[in-house]
Amino acid sequence: MSQREFHAPGSQRTAVARAVHALVFGVIATAALSGAAHAQTTTKPDDASADANAVLPAVVVKSSSAPGALPAPYAGGQVARGGGLGVLGTSNVMDQPFSTTNYTEQFIQDTQARTIGDLVVNNASVRTEQSSGGFGDVFEIRGFAVQATDVALNGLYGMVSAARVPVNLLQRVEVLQGPGSLMYGMGPGGSVGGAINIVTKRADDEPLTRLTALYQSKSQFGTAVDIGRRFGSEGQFGIRVNGQIKDGQTGIAHGNQLQGDSSVALDYRSKQFRWSLDAYNVSENTDELRSQIGFGTATAVPAVPSAYNNLYPGSKLKLRDTAVMTRAEYDFNDHVTVYGAVGEHYGTSEQNFPSASGMTNDGAFSVRNGYYDQYTRTKSVDAGLRFHFDTFGVKHTLVTGFTSLNQEIGYFYALGATSSAVPSNLYSPTPLPAMTTARGDMQRSSQTRLNSQQVIDTMSFFNDRLLITGGFRRQTIGLDNYNTSTGARTSTLDQQAITPLAGIVIKPLSNISVYGNFTSGLTNGGTAPAGTANAGQAFAPYKSNQYEAGVKADWGRVLTSVSVFQISQPNGVTNPLTNIYGYDGTTRVRGLELAAYGEVFRNLRLMASATFYDPKLQGTAGGTNDGHDPAGVPKFAFNLGADYDLPWIPGLSVNGRIIHTGAQYYNATNTLRLPAWTRYDVGVRYGMQVLGKDVVLRANVENLFGSRYWIQQGTYVTNAAPRTLLMSAEFNF
Repeated sequence: MSQREFHAPGSQRTAVARAVHALVFGVIATAALSGAAHAQTTTKPDDASADANAVLPAVVVKSSSAPGALPAPYAGGQVARGGGLGVLGTSNVMDQPFSTTNYTEQFIQDTQARTIGDLVVNNASVRTEQSSGGFGDVFEIRGFAVQATDVALNGLYGMVSAARVPVNLLQRVEVLQGPGSLMYGMGPGGSVGGAINIVTKRADDEPLTRLTALYQSKSQFGTAVDIGRRFGSEGQFGIRVNGQIKDGQTGIAHGNQLQGDSSVALDYRSKQFRWSLDAYNVSENTDELRSQIGFGTATAVPAVPSAYNNLYPGSKLKLRDTAVMTRAEYDFNDHVTVYGAVGEHYGTSEQNFPSASGMTNDGAFSVRNGYYDQYTRTKSVDAGLRFHFDTFGVKHTLVTGFTSLNQEIGYFYALGATSSAVPSNLYSPTPLPAMTTARGDMQRSSQTRLNSQQVIDTMSFFNDRLLITGGFRRQTIGLDNYNTSTGARTSTLDQQAITPLAGIVIKPLSNISVYGNFTSGLTNGGTAPAGTANAGQAFAPYKSNQYEAGVKADWGRVLTSVSVFQISQPNGVTNPLTNIYGYDGTTRVRGLELAAYGEVFRNLRLMASATFYDPKLQGTAGGTNDGHDPAGVPKFAFNLGADYDLPWIPGLSVNGRIIHTGAQYYNATNTLRLPAWTRYDVGVRYGMQVLGKDVVLRANVENLFGSRYWIQQGTYVTNAAPRTLLMSAEFNF
């Protein structure tokens, strides 16, 4: 693909727009005819007023209350009463020996989240490592990076973009704090801090036709459509279609972004058999993205530039992702269920990838332009059996099965000549120099095979007052590296291990759960990041361990929790002198988590959390950095969010959110420290009826006071997004 084809705003944007508009208007026409026949009012599946014992319509995960149903929203409607834990199925949070948060579709809509990263930061133990408007989502859970590639789609790894996933396709976002390889299998990115599972939308029992007009500052406008219908004598067949397109100027100098996505979700449900199929396509063209930069040789942290500054003027990004997956479950009887899922994903990214060097304390540096294009092709399988039986008065839920993931990655990388470097600085950046090298084809760089077999049993004693979970996985990692110039295989690695899982839940009172867990997992060693001297080099697998204990209390309308944990894994660093990425010692993070969510008073919803960290480096080369804080892990973080329905104006609600992250070190030597930061968000929404149809108007302002701060990922930082206005008008027909 030529440079002109990659950046042309005309023909490519028209093609994307035509595809999405064809989907949108075709579905609207179909829905209008179907809606006229039904002549029914739309209901919201995650409505905050849902009965506490209600369940949602059938989806791919197994519910504790009805076959194929999601757990109902908790009081206030922002989070759910339970969620999925991979092969363990879906259960109430009070029965899980882990710390989890399950965000609802209603909360996604009311916060106007655009990506998963916008949503998961509502928990103090979860942060994003890239700013909004950058390459994509990288998460930090309990002090450890979690790559976007390690987000599971309906319980299946490898099905999402390496950049970001638009949340308008989703009904739930389930976050597990702590390693998830025992429950979900091994993720291709090798993340250990936690696991994120996203659940796609399913058709509700009531017909749904929803059209939403969107706006994001500086001047980006869009339209989204959401259509759901069920068919058959008992509503056993369902279809849910989503489409969205946005285009316009972004909150960065001379920035423009076109985004389009579409998805189709089919499902069938009966008493014994449940089946679903999901397919989606996401496209994005960005002119002027919020890039990352390293401090390099600076001996002090430079002041944060304006949030509107583009550190590399002329930077461009193009993303394409397509995936299809299917899942089925069949109950032979009340005691045996067989399940299986298979999916395939293909994604590409093409971007300018500049290289900055010689950073000074006052923000001056030199920069060369570059290209970094990558493709990812993944096939994934998950299958097994669930058994429910009793032995001597003890209830068992035994799961046995396997997962298999095969992923091929390839890239093209080119960096401008040293002589092409131009001087620049953070506060008045110089446009990137032109590339004289032609863009080449992406060539295979690695082939990864992740296979595992598991046996896990959850035993229930004394009418579910005592739950004990135990099991193991046999994990196998195969890795081949290839020379991207010759195509020759340069190295091969095969490693396997048996890793255990143990968990316990004790309920001394009906509303109190005391829990603990130990998990150990073999983790893919990952690859050296782009921009390093050994970019693309794959590393040997390693074991990670977590110990956790906590207490959860359900007070009826508010759920509170406190937990302590310890996680350890090898420490990945980039040598500032050689620019070579590798491992040096172990990162050990201990922490204390506090959380509360629910409806504190009538019409007042609360979501609050705080995390205290004790991070340490151990066993570093020569003991040089032993006892230091690992880079990018603060000592403290907290969140406070509230949403209130004003009683004197029916339909009007206001909300606010505070996100605080403490100071953190930029490097393992602890010589550079990034200051603490606090972000304030506010919002308002108004629900009303127009011509008998439900209409919801929403407005949110993120970073209300325009705070400037650095966000860190590894040895790179990016300046935070500016004050951002989000508005939407939702029409339900």
